[in-house]
Amino acid sequence: MADTFRSQLRQSARSGLIAGVITLSVSAIGMVSLFAERELVGGVVTMGQVLIYAPTALLVSLAVRKMERNALRVLLAGLVAGAVSAIPLIVLIAFESLVDLRQFMPNISPELVEILDFGLGPVVGSLALLGVMGLAGIAAGAFHILPDHIERPILQGLLWTLVIGLFSEILSSRLRDFFGVGFTRLIFTGKALRPALALVLFLLIIGAGLFLPTRRDRVRQYFSALPARQQTRLRLGAGGLGLLFLVILPMLLGSYLSEVANNVGIFVLMGLGLNIVVGFAGLLDLGYVAFFAIGAYSMAVLTSESPLGVGQLTFWEAIPLCILIAASAGIVLGIPVLRMRGDYLAIVTLGFGEIIRILALSDMLKPFIGGAQGVLKIPKPPFTGFSLVRPEQFYYVILGGCLLAAFVSWRLSRSRLGRQWMALREDEDVAEAMGIRLVTTKLLAFAFGAAFSGLGGALFASKLTSIFPHSFKLEISINVLSLIIIGGMGSLPGVVIGALILVGMPELLREFAEYRLLMYGALLVVMMLAKPEGFWPSAVLRRELHIDEKPVAVEEAPALEAGD
Repeated sequence: MADTFRSQLRQSARSGLIAGVITLSVSAIGMVSLFAERELVGGVVTMGQVLIYAPTALLVSLAVRKMERNALRVLLAGLVAGAVSAIPLIVLIAFESLVDLRQFMPNISPELVEILDFGLGPVVGSLALLGVMGLAGIAAGAFHILPDHIERPILQGLLWTLVIGLFSEILSSRLRDFFGVGFTRLIFTGKALRPALALVLFLLIIGAGLFLPTRRDRVRQYFSALPARQQTRLRLGAGGLGLLFLVILPMLLGSYLSEVANNVGIFVLMGLGLNIVVGFAGLLDLGYVAFFAIGAYSMAVLTSESPLGVGQLTFWEAIPLCILIAASAGIVLGIPVLRMRGDYLAIVTLGFGEIIRILALSDMLKPFIGGAQGVLKIPKPPFTGFSLVRPEQFYYVILGGCLLAAFVSWRLSRSRLGRQWMALREDEDVAEAMGIRLVTTKLLAFAFGAAFSGLGGALFASKLTSIFPHSFKLEISINVLSLIIIGGMGSLPGVVIGALILVGMPELLREFAEYRLLMYGALLVVMMLAKPEGFWPSAVLRRELHIDEKPVAVEEAPALEAGD
């Protein structure tokens, strides 16, 4: 037992050392000193402090979760990990006091050292940092001792309070438009939450976390006891309320946030399409941006008022043709790769995407699609005599496309074809032995996926009113694949969650300039460590990744087991 505990202490110390190196890295590149000026809770918590202590808290929490809930041992492990995490920073403070490190690393400034040593000098400040980091490790370990029903609400309260403080500038702007400056100043001070309100918010979230689970269980029991017809009515009513919220959302968001929502919606469309190809059918497609480009150029050529426009069609007349052209391209891609699997399929589709991008740049097609100069003067969608110019107006076009794509995806997932795709994903040979026609099934997956991507490209072209080849790089395919992995493979709600995180969050973090993508990447790493199955996984993926845990309930059975 003693050997086991010593092993756990060594593991905790390694976790603390990793946390210290992470904190040292973000300090050395200037993030801590820059974000120390950005307050989350006025006069109490800054983003710089979060960057210093969050790695220690997170890695200590992950380390002690592997231990038994022995209070003394968990707290001791947390203390060791926290103290060890301070060592790299203490070394930095010591070196900076002896050598001018700014000639080598310009971001290691006196301001940074003052933040790390609390302005107490190298010796006293290092001891203070050691003690504070040790207390942070103890606090992170103490959460493991708490019962789950208490630990979770406290963590949710901390997280939501910090998130609201992080996005306080956007929230205060919207509240100012609705309720005036006086009301906003009661909640925010500058770009931060007021301490009293932050405390109230923290306590309210904890209270909700303690109270709502029991109420939710009672509601579920009451709902399951109702007749099937009443359950259907309640679901329809909830769906209607959700749809009503989506309809009034632009009025709440304003122009800038509506534009962000439009970008998220376009990626939701592409994610729903790639989710059919990768999530349902298991066909790894890295050239998915090609269909996005085909849809965009089809809309541009068919509707443009420039000399490159050939059809002079309206948006509503061109949109079905764009979807049909993209679906046809999906079939054309699918024919040569019918016998390919895994990495080989990924490489071929990657090549297809690059071929489309290079063709769009080429002089050969320049007379038709403009080459590097792109296609200009693409009109906005007309509606009852006027064009949908503002982001709040164009939002409804994208919302309609997303709802249509989500409905089609949902119906496909529960159809015979959807079950064939899922069988194909699990094992092609077994699926073929069971009588599934692989050629037809694969081609339909590519066609439906390409159709949704083409719809997204057509909306993208109309939204921007001009398109250029550099808008269709490989990064688009990687981002769309990432969002369905982050949200949860094969999960329709997961696509929406993934798009919000992958597309919406970087837009909302623009105030952090060049560091926003680094912060975003760190958040993704943390998320993949905490929830490798995604934020909203399908029942099949959840069962596969948690097969050693409690069994999946009957009501969580996947669509594969549902009737037509």
